[in-house]
Amino acid sequence: MKLPLLNIDGAKSDTIEVSDKLVKLKVNHKLIKFVIDWQLNHAKPRTAKVKQRNEIKGSTKKIVPQKGGGGARHASKKAPLFVGGGVAHGPKGTVYKIKKINKKVRKLALAQTLSKKNSDKNLHILADVKKEIKKTREFNKFLLKNKLANVLIISDTDSMKNINKSARNIKNVKLIKDEGTNIYDLFKYKSVIMTSSSLKKIQERVLNEKN
Repeated sequence: MKLPLLNIDGAKSDTIEVSDKLVKLKVNHKLIKFVIDWQLNHAKPRTAKVKQRNEIKGSTKKIVPQKGGGGARHASKKAPLFVGGGVAHGPKGTVYKIKKINKKVRKLALAQTLSKKNSDKNLHILADVKKEIKKTREFNKFLLKNKLANVLIISDTDSMKNINKSARNIKNVKLIKDEGTNIYDLFKYKSVIMTSSSLKKIQERVLNEKN
C-alpha cells in the first residue's frame, strides 16, 4: 500500500510503500485492550506489601485463659484483630501483575493499532528530517499546515536530534524513538507522525518472525 510522504519544508509530497500486513489488518479490539492492560499493569510499581499473620515475629503464647473469662477465646497477639498483628487480605506485592504476553501477540496488536490509525486517516509519514529545526514556530507551522493536533511523533535517532528542540514545547505533542513505540501512546494521541526510517524499522521488526 502506498501512503503520502510529508515534507517538513513544504516540498512536493511523494509516496512511500508500506506493507499491507502493517496498515491494512482487521482490528481485534479485545486483543488490543488485553495488551494495553498488560502495559499499564507493568507501568505501575506495585510495591505495596503487608505482612500476613504468619510473617509477624512474636510469641504464640495464649494471651488470656481460653475459658472461664466470659469473653472470646484469643490465641496470639499476631492475629489481625490486634494492633501490631498481621493484616488480613492486604496487598502482597508483585503477584498482581500479568506475568507475560507472547511476542507475536504484542506485534500483532501493534500492527492492528497502526491499521486502525491508517483507516481513521490519522497515520502520517514524514520524510526524514536532515536539517535541524531550531524554532518552535517553524515546526508548529508544519503542524498547522497539515491540520495536525494532539500528535505522537515516532522518530528515528537522527531526525529526533533535528526536531527535538522545535517540537518538545508544543502543547499535546509527544516525541518518542521508534524502539519505544507502544500501543498505549498510539491510542492516547489522535494523530501519529512516523518518520520514514522509523516506519521501516518498525515494519521490519513486526514482520520478522524471528525477533
